[in-house]
Amino acid sequence: MKHYYHPMSRAVTTDWMLTELEVEHEQVVIDFPAGENNTPEFRSVNPMGKIPVLVDGDVVITETAAICAYLADRYPEKGFAPPVSSEQRGRYYRYMFFPGTTLEPMFTVEQFDVAEYSPQSTGWGDLERCITTLESMTPERDWVMGANFSAADVVFGGFLDFAVQFQWLKSPSPKVAAYVKRIKARPAYRSSHDPSWH
Repeated sequence: MKHYYHPMSRAVTTDWMLTELEVEHEQVVIDFPAGENNTPEFRSVNPMGKIPVLVDGDVVITETAAICAYLADRYPEKGFAPPVSSEQRGRYYRYMFFPGTTLEPMFTVEQFDVAEYSPQSTGWGDLERCITTLESMTPERDWVMGANFSAADVVFGGFLDFAVQFQWLKSPSPKVAAYVKRIKARPAYRSSHDPSWH
């Protein structure tokens, strides 16, 4: 298994997931300043020229949430995802995909100060709806699926950590701040995140 990675990228989240699962793999560092992401060799792995990328035999997975979901299902004995037949699976999927499909586009639009647009015309609505939903989804205690930490915490919690660190969420609520603090206290988080930028 190969994990294409750079410490100043979204691959930090997938590295964290691999660390949580204690999965043996080859870490392939892609040097962005040197343009390694634009080489024909890397573009043959991911035509987007982006990381993270996970290669497991003949299977190539891109996108942070997809990699985390794949790993959780690849190692079911680790308990990082509810069983496919579980009624909790729908809730789990919501946490896995809400950050990438809704929150990140919304915060990106906010950062770029895009001219006014109709919330009905986009998949992410508007900032007020995103913040309200984010608040409602953040757990008061423990983790998003209850007592058990899961891949959904890596994706959802990892995004909230990123949003707080880079001031996309300029004034996180006490509930969000407490959840992010719990996330950052995990040994696998601490060993997979570079303290020089956190």
